[in-house]
Amino acid sequence: MLKFIKHNMDTIIGIEIYPIIALLIFFGFFVGLIIWVFTYKKEALEKISMMPLNNEEENTNLKDN
Repeated sequence: MLKFIKHNMDTIIGIEIYPIIALLIFFGFFVGLIIWVFTYKKEALEKISMMPLNNEEENTNLKDN
């Protein structure tokens, strides 16, 4: 089965660029994600991390009323 696909891929001119492009997109996405994570503001992360706790406190206050 694989030899039929490989033979067809060999006959396409310029097909060798697609794996390189895919690798560059994959690598670029994750490098960008790592840069974004390490440059994110600490205050914003603390606020986001407290959201589930704050939401539970607000829900208990609403149930008591």
